[in-house]
Amino acid sequence: MDIAVGSGNPVKRRAVERTCPDASVAAVAVDSGVSEQPTGHDETIAGAVTRAERALDAGDYDFGVGIEGGVATFSAGDGTDETDLYLVMWAAVTDGERVGRAAGPSLPLPARIADRIDAGEELGPVMDDVLGTDDIAKNEGAAGVFTGGRLTRTDALEAAVTGAFAPFRCELY
Repeated sequence: MDIAVGSGNPVKRRAVERTCPDASVAAVAVDSGVSEQPTGHDETIAGAVTRAERALDAGDYDFGVGIEGGVATFSAGDGTDETDLYLVMWAAVTDGERVGRAAGPSLPLPARIADRIDAGEELGPVMDDVLGTDDIAKNEGAAGVFTGGRLTRTDALEAAVTGAFAPFRCELY
């Protein structure tokens, strides 16, 4: 099985390799068609689907996989109209006919990070600035930082990719 991942990010490639250990996985840099910092589930999903479709179209592949990270608000759950900003991640898988989609874990953003995202900055550079790191998105990611390394970005994305492959692995779909 030949799979194209619509990104040059090695973390995204590793997530697919872990989901499909017997496949040949190629990283294909494609544009997501959405903003640099997708906001909301709809935009984040659209980025993942576009990446999957463009990756599949880039060569002779059985599947295209798109992975997109974004931010989305959730109700604070306290009966008020307050919301909290969360890191979200979505994956899409296509064979050219069908598309499977699934989300990875959602993690709350600390207030000082969320405030900067709300002001228009992108999560990766904000995390690098706050932590004094370089290109955290290609390493442990915000998920790794927020969970003390218990859930790396690769782990989180693997969960999303595994879920997105479900329609291709289970006859109930």
